[in-house]
Amino acid sequence: MIFLLIIFALLSFNYLIFLLNIVRGIRIVKNDNSENDNKDFVSVIIPFRNEEENLLKNLASIESQSVPKTQYEIIYANDNSDDNSVNVLENAKSWSNVKIINSDLNLEERGHKKIALTKAIEEAKGEIIITTDADCIHGRDWLKTMINKFDDETAFVSGPVEFIEDETTFSKLQRLEFSSLILVGAGLIGKDEPIICNAANLGFRKSVFNLVNGYEGNLNLSSGDDEFLMQKITNEKKYKIKFCFDDKAKSFTQPNSTISQFFNQRKRWASKSLYYVKKSTTLKLVMIFLFYLGIIAQLILGLFYNQLFLLSFFFSMILKVITEYQIVQIDSKELFTPANIKIFFLAELLHIPYIIISGFSGLFGNYEWKGRKIKR
Repeated sequence: MIFLLIIFALLSFNYLIFLLNIVRGIRIVKNDNSENDNKDFVSVIIPFRNEEENLLKNLASIESQSVPKTQYEIIYANDNSDDNSVNVLENAKSWSNVKIINSDLNLEERGHKKIALTKAIEEAKGEIIITTDADCIHGRDWLKTMINKFDDETAFVSGPVEFIEDETTFSKLQRLEFSSLILVGAGLIGKDEPIICNAANLGFRKSVFNLVNGYEGNLNLSSGDDEFLMQKITNEKKYKIKFCFDDKAKSFTQPNSTISQFFNQRKRWASKSLYYVKKSTTLKLVMIFLFYLGIIAQLILGLFYNQLFLLSFFFSMILKVITEYQIVQIDSKELFTPANIKIFFLAELLHIPYIIISGFSGLFGNYEWKGRKIKR
């Protein structure tokens, strides 16, 4: 019993150190006020598959950016859509610098998005590539804010993404959970340990993309075009990786409408975790996963074996709640509006089974995405 208590205490201590590093990292990126009047030509690339309902809003928001139209182009990379997406775009685009590129037909079970992105990047004229998703919309200064984060030493910039919540509890929970992922990514970048980012809002230099051979080595995986690229660039050691902690840099997207969609998305994200460039990164994620498993184990052991495990359970929960409250409700309020306190505590309870279920299913299960059944 003492051995188990020590194991649970070590897992809790490891998680506490992880969260405190996130807090420090967020404060570092918040205080990074570096901004450049960047005049590089920019290629905005939007991969899409079956997005006919979202493309018009997306196109309108990108065409209306405050950056001069002579400074950027828009490339839509069609990932073999079988709806009316291409016709919608063709009829809507009114600017010669808006292009539609069709990806090669890919009958494999993985890597579709990466192939579409690679073809678009090859044809892009810009040295700076900014990617977003077809279901995202952006404020007028989004592009300007993102590209001004680049200086001569910066090769990769991760930006914030926010769910547009409605009045349902489900959307409020998703918004909080998603913003916490963005903040963890920001904190890790601030601590010079880049692991997490989101392709709905990021930028990189085309020359560095080519230097690290782009997505080569990861085409066997369906997810991870964003994170694997960032980690490969990090390994070069000679470039800066930044997070743009600025409200004007946000991409906005809709939350999942059903629980099934939510878990399919999270399974897709979790499916890449064993393939990160650094095995030490995978080990850190495994230790965090074991912390969550340990919380459930402590509760069960406390109820049915020895009440000492209940004490360790409450210790783990208090540690988790206090530190995560600091991250998502206090240190991030300049970027994300703090959640209602009831939503926060409900999310804290649901977070534990959600992490365990999505972790296991992402590692061992297949999933469906954009009308495709995809093997992990």
